[in-house]
Amino acid sequence: MSVASKRRVFFISDRTGITAEMLGASLLTQFPDIDFHRTHIPFVTNELAARAAVATIDKASADGGSPPLVFSTLTDPAIQRIIATSSPFVFDLFGTFIEPLEAALETESSHTAGRMHGIGDSGVYERRVQALNFTLGHDDGLSPRDLNEADIVLVGVSRCGKTPTCLYLAMHYSLRAANYPLTDDDFEGDALPKILRPCRGKLYGLTIVPEQLSRIRRERRPHGDYATLARCRAEVQQAESMFAAENIPYLDTTTVSIEEIAATIVRDMGLH
Repeated sequence: MSVASKRRVFFISDRTGITAEMLGASLLTQFPDIDFHRTHIPFVTNELAARAAVATIDKASADGGSPPLVFSTLTDPAIQRIIATSSPFVFDLFGTFIEPLEAALETESSHTAGRMHGIGDSGVYERRVQALNFTLGHDDGLSPRDLNEADIVLVGVSRCGKTPTCLYLAMHYSLRAANYPLTDDDFEGDALPKILRPCRGKLYGLTIVPEQLSRIRRERRPHGDYATLARCRAEVQQAESMFAAENIPYLDTTTVSIEEIAATIVRDMGLH
């Protein structure tokens, strides 16, 4: 791989760096032929921390290659000015929009760090924590008797992406997301499993290409019938037949990211 196809990237923030990473990483997806080596520097809250970050970036520059890319979501202008000296390619993701917004709203911004990911609204934060606790307690068919208290119940065969999607829905949408794994016992009858009937309107199915399912299962349990392609094909076919017969909306997760799966579910089910 040539030098031109590799690039160091730094994500810098005065809080966790989640926003800088999400925005920056989204932009970098438009350059799939470049190998980005990513470094996260969170909690740059004062000038001392800013100079330490600059030193880290300078060292990366000295190691050779092109100047690093630096994505920043710093809110303090003085700290941002220090970071701006680290590379000719510093992208101030907040500064780009704050001044135009101030002009549009005819008021100055607060320049407060961490308003998005902090506990600015205790009610919103508490709902997120409650949703996460509910989701953890209702993973993989746990506590099935109170599934009707969920906002959404994901159903599908084992290892099709239910658990990570539920956790994402809880963390990012504050939704009480439960999931229920379909097993051989659930496929014996022609009807929806009895345990799922009380929450019929909250069900959403996930499916996956059998070949991919087989690969995932082999990593978890390489021996026995569990990961064989024949079993995976049978389970996926039975699950999709159930979804169709019961008119349950469902999504093929094979080539879809967790973020996209969650957004699709929220849209399809009219959740907010």
